[in-house]
Amino acid sequence: MKLSFNDILYAFSYALDRVEHELIGVTTHHGKRVAWLCILMGRYLKMPESQLMDLSACAVLHDNALTEYIQSEYRKGIDIYKEKQHLNLGVHCIMGEKNIKKISLCPEAENAILYHHENADGSGSFGKTAEETPLFAQLIHMADQIDANWDLSVIDEQKYEQLLKFIDENKGILFSDQCVEVFHGAIHYQELVCLKSENLDGILGSCLKDTEREYTGEQIIDFAGMFANIIDYKSRFTRNHSLGIAEKAAHMARYYGYKEELVAEMFLTGAVHDIGKLVIDKDILEKPDKLTDREYKQIQNHAYYTYEILRKIKGFEEITKWASHHHEKLNGKGYPFGKTADELGFNERLMACLDIYQALTEKRPYKEGFSHERSMSILRKLVKDGSLDGSIVEDIEKVYGN
Repeated sequence: MKLSFNDILYAFSYALDRVEHELIGVTTHHGKRVAWLCILMGRYLKMPESQLMDLSACAVLHDNALTEYIQSEYRKGIDIYKEKQHLNLGVHCIMGEKNIKKISLCPEAENAILYHHENADGSGSFGKTAEETPLFAQLIHMADQIDANWDLSVIDEQKYEQLLKFIDENKGILFSDQCVEVFHGAIHYQELVCLKSENLDGILGSCLKDTEREYTGEQIIDFAGMFANIIDYKSRFTRNHSLGIAEKAAHMARYYGYKEELVAEMFLTGAVHDIGKLVIDKDILEKPDKLTDREYKQIQNHAYYTYEILRKIKGFEEITKWASHHHEKLNGKGYPFGKTADELGFNERLMACLDIYQALTEKRPYKEGFSHERSMSILRKLVKDGSLDGSIVEDIEKVYGN
């Protein structure tokens, strides 16, 4: 399957930014701005195009493990959102590096995520000096620090001069001599003005040449699994939900005789179907009490956000439909678009059935997983009221009944 992995990451960056915003307050498009700065610095260093693509990928994914880290602390009784004094940047770097191993990247990307919070003087999370830190990690660290602390979505000449002063004052402290030199050479006021542009997607898309690569089904499943983990860790209530649906979608695809490439696409669909939940406030996702009508509407919006995030990825047209329509109903009473039976294809119907079946059978903090028999009884009631496709529900019985 031919995909632009960078396009996928840029689409995901909005959702990742929302998590980072909740925790440390970065502004929208932070990941894209970090990627843009890194590309400019990498190009100044005359990196080949393949390295620039992987540097950009690491830049967008620099905080990919924040949701995982937050939940790991929660299980220890620590709410990082409220107790930021316990924030341990090194732990999420370790987790993030482990996640990125699932993606095939150039050798220069090794430890780019692990050491992206290291300071030049060795005062970072792991005590690594500039000489001990990979160049990719140094560049991401610099771009991340600058945008997180200076909010480059708003820039004028005075702010630019103050930023240059900050960078020079931290030469050899936060930033290596080489990075400071590269920043001055690669990034001028006009380049930062571009970061205010509403067309940042277009700028990023055009600054790298051919970002499409051929991926095997196995590679697609590998990085889809990484995305599923990022999404599921947003809430302790849905620890394995996306991965469970991804596995069941692939299983059912094989049952229907789909070719392996389409099996991989179905796995990917399951992995990303709830990406819109990264945009929903954590307090609403994890509210232990009954949701108000307004809160329930916000929860429902996650399917629309999934659509908005995925539709920007070239080549994802079918996957976008299959993923974002998983709460649509044949009787037109679903969301976010109120699609009816004649507007819903087979794979959208399949995803809707699997989403409910997975939610019923999986264990949550507030309930034990229902048995297959009890879950099937509920699915069949939904068939009777016109919500679900009865033939698919009976196929689920055939596949999982034993």
